[in-house]
Amino acid sequence: MSEHIVNIDETNAAALLIDESHKRPVVVDFWADWCEPCKVLMPMLEKIATEYNGAFLLAKVNADEQGGIAQQFGVRSLPTVMVIQDGQPVDGFAGAQPENAVRELLGKYLPKPWDGLLQLAQEAIDEGDFARALTPLRQAWDESGQLYEITVMYVHALIECLRLDEAQTLLDGVRMADQDAAFEQLKAQLEIKREAAKSPEIDALEQKLAANPDDLDVRHQLAVQFTNAGQFKEAMEHLVTILQKDLDHADGATKKSLLDTIASLGKGDPLAAEYQRRLYSLLY
Repeated sequence: MSEHIVNIDETNAAALLIDESHKRPVVVDFWADWCEPCKVLMPMLEKIATEYNGAFLLAKVNADEQGGIAQQFGVRSLPTVMVIQDGQPVDGFAGAQPENAVRELLGKYLPKPWDGLLQLAQEAIDEGDFARALTPLRQAWDESGQLYEITVMYVHALIECLRLDEAQTLLDGVRMADQDAAFEQLKAQLEIKREAAKSPEIDALEQKLAANPDDLDVRHQLAVQFTNAGQFKEAMEHLVTILQKDLDHADGATKKSLLDTIASLGKGDPLAAEYQRRLYSLLY
């Protein structure tokens, strides 16, 4: 049994149900051997307690053996589950419940599984390292089911890293009901960054490329400028276009530029994964 799951009797009830609840929530499961719904509920609670890894204590009380404790808490039917905080029952339910309902109830009193990721991201942002914030933000965004509050943080970091197309895609996916002042602010920031990212060098090279789209050397120079400006998607798109026409362009320098850019984005980055797949499809 996990250290975050305990059996309660009269010797430890005060320490684990009352004292411990001043440090973290205690979820008490009153059960008995003859109770069929208890046999479904308890493994579910144990699974959730293991997932949360100590964010709460799961305290199991056999109501037949510990009748005094069950009576103290006013338990009338089994299973009964109570959430105790600061020495007082604050919520609970009686009878079998589906897992989503149990998670919803516990979620009101527990830190979210992605809170630690957000803390890591915030520390990186506070240090001005938006690139380091991207990985925990992306993971938190996925794990939270793409919560709007996390979307705002994630888009902000993407904009600061000049990953403007990805930021635009996320903003395009925001529901109309969530489009508040923060959303409008991000849209404005995105437009400003798009304008600022257009350096004279990039403008000049884009004009040269437009005049001669088959000039792979100019396209390579443009990719380098985009990489220097932190616009990795645009850079890699040009590099892939070159490799589609000449796999050994510039004696392999173009291929190396693409591999270096992919590596710089880090493992698990979806943009890196996308262009790694595209490179492999050209090579093999």
